[in-house]
Amino acid sequence: MMTQPCTTQRELWESAYLYSTEALFVADPDGRLSHWSESFASTVGRGAARGTALHELFHEDDREAVAVTWSRLHETTGPVELRGRVLTAGDVHANFSCVLRRAPHGEAIYGSLHPTLGAIHRVAGESRKGESADMLRALSDNLPVIVWAIDGDGTITHHDGKGLATLGLKRGQLVGTNLFDIYSNVPDGTETVKRALRGSPTHSLSHTKANNSFWENWMVPIQDSLGNVESVIGLSLDVSEARRAEEELRVRLLQIQKQQEVIGKLSTPIIQVWEGVLALPMIGVVDSARTADVMQNLLDEIVRTGARYAILDLTGVDMVDTQVANHLIRLVRAIRLLGAGGIICGIRPSVAQTIVELGLDLDSMVTRANLKAGIMFCINQMSQPARTAAQAGPLSR
Repeated sequence: MMTQPCTTQRELWESAYLYSTEALFVADPDGRLSHWSESFASTVGRGAARGTALHELFHEDDREAVAVTWSRLHETTGPVELRGRVLTAGDVHANFSCVLRRAPHGEAIYGSLHPTLGAIHRVAGESRKGESADMLRALSDNLPVIVWAIDGDGTITHHDGKGLATLGLKRGQLVGTNLFDIYSNVPDGTETVKRALRGSPTHSLSHTKANNSFWENWMVPIQDSLGNVESVIGLSLDVSEARRAEEELRVRLLQIQKQQEVIGKLSTPIIQVWEGVLALPMIGVVDSARTADVMQNLLDEIVRTGARYAILDLTGVDMVDTQVANHLIRLVRAIRLLGAGGIICGIRPSVAQTIVELGLDLDSMVTRANLKAGIMFCINQMSQPARTAAQAGPLSR
């Protein structure tokens, strides 16, 4: 659009004011806006309206400080600076320095806005669509994250994101406070921030005990042209739900493990069927892991009770393989080493056929047709003091 050339010095100054790259404004003694530059309008967006009170542009937590600074204008003719979070055209509270000065003649207040570290500033004519600030805003509004930034001293310059609600905080609430003061009682957490301030990108996990929330944190140092760290940008992601699901899964797995142990014990109970005689009925599928557990439990029970005989009842077992059969043979041998006798009973036809096909030698083992026969064998042996369990040889069915 063509503009009319300036014909007077006044028009020249008014044009310079209107199109200045600085965010300039004029307000009345009550702080209500009356004039502003295009740069100011592009910075605060809809806030640039005649009659709008300047303090309304600032975050509600900063308005008291704005009022105090404004009152100082009536006590001096020099410039006064206030700092706070201004609502920008992108609906983001960003950090600005506002320099104010009372007009030499009249009661008007001249002012200018200058973005400080962490501020989001739009210049006149800049397109909003697809901008980084808008994309960041969309992410922080819809994901459980906290986007934050600190300067070199640890002062928080940006604090935003949906994740703040989890901690009971408002957007921008901690801006202007010092991170190391807030988390002075969490040295492990602040140490990662210090590493970032020394120039090392860091990643950490933290736990907030107050509400039992878990956070995954990324910190990126921002350096100047000389390599000095000016600030740190951080992103904290709420991973509480994932951690709780992980913990719940761990608890469930532990419960399943305990249940399996109970089921294993119930399926292979060690029973004292007679004085000095233990019986181990084995039911269902017998695998190597189960036979290994059985061996340990049975040997411990023989030692504990001082049993003279242990009967392995295979009546409830339909199938065994080479490895399981070898485990059973080793179990009987281990029983003998403890000074007791091992008897195998209740071998079913299918199991007997498998043992024969595998070529396993049970000639040195005492076998009986069923549990009753096995118990009778033990009673008869114990009624003959001259014979011991260790001397008992194989007997036919």
